[in-house]
Amino acid sequence: MPSWIAVVILIALALLFTIGSFVGTMALKPRRKDPVKGEAYESGMPPIGDTRGRHNVRFYIVAMLFLIFDVELAFLYPWVVLYSNLDEQLFLFIEALVFIGILGVGYVYAWRKGALDWKN
Repeated sequence: MPSWIAVVILIALALLFTIGSFVGTMALKPRRKDPVKGEAYESGMPPIGDTRGRHNVRFYIVAMLFLIFDVELAFLYPWVVLYSNLDEQLFLFIEALVFIGILGVGYVYAWRKGALDWKN
């Protein structure tokens, strides 16, 4: 059996499961129309005002900072895996320190600019 047949079988099973889930949902879902079902739901309370209100920009800044400083782990993981297998460990260690140093400078910059301050 060629090795690509296993991939084709896996793709066929994934498609079968996906299509089966959609067909099963369409066949078994309740079809009663109710105006209450169409209302916005917000933590069990009726919504007050417009649900598309403005949010403080700090939420977005903190989210972006989280993504930037969290994605660094995705770049450090391959470095850790290679670190134990290479003869050039000192160069790799210095390279990682430079990378973490650049991230540290960015973190201190964001801290000094008040991006992490929630009081204002």
